[in-house]
Amino acid sequence: MQQPVPENLKISPFMAAFVVVAMQIGIGVLGYQRLIAKDAGYDAWISVIIGGATIHAIIWMMYKICETVDGDVLTANIYVFGKAIGKSINTFFILYFTMTCVTVLAGLIEVLRTWMFLNLNPLLFGSIYLLLGIYIVNGGFRTVVGIAFFGLAVPAYLLLSFGFAIRYGDFTNLLPILDHTPVQLLKSAYSMTLTFLGFGILLFFYPFIKNPGKSKKWVHLGVVTTTFIYAALAVISFAYFPPSLLEKSIWATLEMWKIVRLPFIERFEYLGLANWALIILPNVVISLWVASRVAKQTFNVAQRKVVWLIALVVLIVVQMLNSREKMNLFFDIQGKVGFVMAYFYTPFLFILLLIKQKVKTK
Repeated sequence: MQQPVPENLKISPFMAAFVVVAMQIGIGVLGYQRLIAKDAGYDAWISVIIGGATIHAIIWMMYKICETVDGDVLTANIYVFGKAIGKSINTFFILYFTMTCVTVLAGLIEVLRTWMFLNLNPLLFGSIYLLLGIYIVNGGFRTVVGIAFFGLAVPAYLLLSFGFAIRYGDFTNLLPILDHTPVQLLKSAYSMTLTFLGFGILLFFYPFIKNPGKSKKWVHLGVVTTTFIYAALAVISFAYFPPSLLEKSIWATLEMWKIVRLPFIERFEYLGLANWALIILPNVVISLWVASRVAKQTFNVAQRKVVWLIALVVLIVVQMLNSREKMNLFFDIQGKVGFVMAYFYTPFLFILLLIKQKVKTK
């Protein structure tokens, strides 16, 4: 059993949804359409719904795990595997969330350098961005959640900008519906789950929720909202892009912003990217918070100090990813590890926890 979190450090059940959604909406939303269309074509919007539906079962297991041990996944690992093995597994989480932070920051820098500032210095920008992240993490978990809320609420108006793409879209591109096999749809759903990853954060901040049972409906509603946004954006993208053009569109979401014309701004994609830096910030901050908190719980070190070390590692690795090939390899590894953690390790831990509980009862 871990030490209880003081009430003044906890968040309301409603805010738990913003933490989960903030981690799900990241750099992947800028170009996931091309990836999911590789296997299922323009039926891939169905795969988005399938992928979103599977998340609810995993979240149900996550709540059961945390409720059983009355704590987070760190407590569950030690309870199931013992202190030595449990701490070894917990140490792996530090590495994974450090990788997640690297993926998000490297992806943001690449987009900014490609679309806005060709001569952007990755070291300078990454340093400033991580310093901001450290400042927020040192403010405590409630501050982290506040950034997650504003990172979603403030740029929410960007959703309206896709109405311009609807105006020029040809929705007959989506016909005929269900023109692909179930296997193809499932392969596309797998590609989509790599974009959906982030909901596993629930396993780590569960002890910080007031009345965790009341947060269940909000977290599930948050996942429904994320699924709807991704599915709707996929449909709009498929209507706007012919298949031959979508295959060449690395950042389809950004390309749809190029047609937006407003009286007070000519290049709307610049405004969209400026806002995207705010949307991505919770991804970086939450990843830093989890990695540093796991280090604190596992090795009994000060979180305010270890977060600087983690940020330094992130900055060094980002500098090493200086080519598209290296980034693709790193992103692919991080995505597959995240998929295994969510869809294999979580059910595995849940089953072991049930077995141990029954054995202990007998």
